[in-house]
Amino acid sequence: MTKTLIADASPLIVLLKSDLECIFPELFEEIIVPEAVWEEILAGKPNDIARQKLPQLSWAKRTATEISNETIESYNLGKGETAVLNLALTISGARVLLDDFAARKSAKVLGIPTLGIGGLLILAKQQNLIASVMETLGKVQNAGLWLSDEIIKLTKEKAGE
Repeated sequence: MTKTLIADASPLIVLLKSDLECIFPELFEEIIVPEAVWEEILAGKPNDIARQKLPQLSWAKRTATEISNETIESYNLGKGETAVLNLALTISGARVLLDDFAARKSAKVLGIPTLGIGGLLILAKQQNLIASVMETLGKVQNAGLWLSDEIIKLTKEKAGE
């Protein structure tokens, strides 16, 4: 089990909308949601599922981002991605949950371990939290996640399905 995960808005939103929030505390000891990400999710429409669920999650640790790294700021990412990366630099061994390509590329340059939804679902299957990565990935796509055919193929290969 990885100790700490720092989550960005997009993957967290689609996982909440897919009713997959139960996998987070089973896979990670600590799940951090930076203040900027929290605010982004709560800025959704009043009937938005993710907006309704987030404040109810006992495992979601809402955290302010005090540090601002000049290199990260120069990448011109969104507020949420910037906060995720800034926090990751301050927490030893933390992984970040990101699906944004530019943010993942930036994390790689900074040496920050990343995880996307596909990788998260593979971990969930390895822990017997879901029956099928591809079936669950379809559910996540129905909730609004766009994935290229290449990513779907790669996830299917890694999942062994």
